Amino acid sequence: MSAYVQLQALAFVLLTVFLAYVATILVPYLRRRPDEIGNAGAYSWHVFVPCRNEEAVIGDSIRRLRQRFPQAHAWIIDDASDDATAAIITAAAELDDHVHLVARTFPEAQTGKGDALNAAYRQLLSWLPADADHDSVIVTVVDADGDLAAEALQIVASENVFGDPVVGAAQCQVQMFAAPVGASWFVRLLRHLQDAEFRTTIAAMQMLRRHTVSVGLGGNGQFSRLSALEVIGAQAGDPWHGSLLEDYELSLHMMLAGYEIRYVHDAVVAQEGVATLPALVRQRTRWCQGGIQCLRYLREVANSPHVTPAATVEMTYFLTTPVQTLIGIVVWPIVLVGMAVHGAMTFGGLWPWMVASWWLLPLVLLTGIAPFATWGVLYGREVGWNLPTALGFGLAYWVYSYLTQIYVLNAFRRLLTGQNGWVKTRRLSESGYVSATQIADTQARDAVLVGAVAGGSVLPHPDRAPTARGSFGPRTGAHTTTHTRTSTASNRPGGTR
Repeated sequence: MSAYVQLQALAFVLLTVFLAYVATILVPYLRRRPDEIGNAGAYSWHVFVPCRNEEAVIGDSIRRLRQRFPQAHAWIIDDASDDATAAIITAAAELDDHVHLVARTFPEAQTGKGDALNAAYRQLLSWLPADADHDSVIVTVVDADGDLAAEALQIVASENVFGDPVVGAAQCQVQMFAAPVGASWFVRLLRHLQDAEFRTTIAAMQMLRRHTVSVGLGGNGQFSRLSALEVIGAQAGDPWHGSLLEDYELSLHMMLAGYEIRYVHDAVVAQEGVATLPALVRQRTRWCQGGIQCLRYLREVANSPHVTPAATVEMTYFLTTPVQTLIGIVVWPIVLVGMAVHGAMTFGGLWPWMVASWWLLPLVLLTGIAPFATWGVLYGREVGWNLPTALGFGLAYWVYSYLTQIYVLNAFRRLLTGQNGWVKTRRLSESGYVSATQIADTQARDAVLVGAVAGGSVLPHPDRAPTARGSFGPRTGAHTTTHTRTSTASNRPGGTR
């Protein structure tokens, strides 16, 4: 068998496996059912919000969390910001005993999002009463710009999620905020493409994982049972670790510890999408590189008595996707050029071969375009677009999907050159995509809050919800802890998400 024939066979296998996977995730996505509702009052809720230079959004995020979830404690982690982030958090904590500042300082600060979350985790453990039931304490991770839906706590409190003692964690559906008023057509399109990716493709993957018992956690909208985090900490040192995809790494540790993870599609957390292609490439390159770093767990996953064979297959496919993509980048051009050359030689020219091989066009549409465009069409129909618009967006989503090849190449380049750090994704307000009026309104609200505390006022902020007492009794005053722990900064990514 010639080398070219072997490459053709490899391309056929890659295509067949990919099409089978698309069909496998599409079916449960189309057949999904509404999530159940539970009693959120049966649990104690603690929201971890990692921050690094988030003055543009953190004030509004704290107000939103406290208004929407008055029973929850907000643990806001300042990762040595050099803007007004810490001052805004401190002011909020002075006026609200359910807001806590976790302050990280150099040289321990900015050593990774995982380290920042671990700092809040340790502070929560030291804050809780000795008789607290850690099985009923739920830790939620929300990005500094995250907007968690009001019904989210009720959904994850259902009997099918944390009502089941085998469940150690849960993941919400992620959506993107609407593009800012006045944004260009490209920014609006890029926002819709990211929104479609999370609401269809990634959601469909999670729907399949419900059946294979291999649901993955995301960096925003993840819920974990405190007792499960303690088990992982006892086994592996800390709940969160140093991968650039620390959220999925936590998923692996959850499953290896014998816990299951649930995906709750009807519990939604919204976040900002990136507004430029370079920012998108940087962000997705980091995610891709983090996934490659998690390949080291595959042997442990395969040998674990807690991981089902179906989960092992699903996780193996997911984690090896960058490798498959890299192989495809090399194999497919060779196969296609070889076909064209052979066809031209056989039919006496390229055009005669193309005419004789007309059947290749519908084949390309079915196997090369439809598997990607379908998700764009489904998204378009879900958000209420007419069919022509949805079809056009489907083609845009097909093009968008090929950006994965850039992410993969960049990720492998960074791995080969030993680059493990990353640059924090800039907020829209920092990138000039939010109006000056909107920024000024936010800054004015935060200035009132900070000024009230600086002047000794104990009056609550006008936007602040009344403080509710938690299940473990009231705490008064600001709760600030500075963590100084020894860390291996040389092999951990810098900053928080």
